[in-house]
Amino acid sequence: MTLYRQILLLSLFCFVFEASAQIPKEVPHPDNNSPIDLSNPADIIIYIVLPLIFVALYFIGRKYRKK
Repeated sequence: MTLYRQILLLSLFCFVFEASAQIPKEVPHPDNNSPIDLSNPADIIIYIVLPLIFVALYFIGRKYRKK
């Protein structure tokens, strides 16, 4: 294969992979997300209470499995 052909194929592959790595339009983008609103009770339950419950249940279940 000639050098020009190799360069052409390499640049084509780089362009295709770069184009496929773009953020889709249907998902939230990092630049338009808002922070968590802790005055909303649903956000507190979803982001604070539920993870704490899952972590506690994990350690409780792990404690009983060791016995």
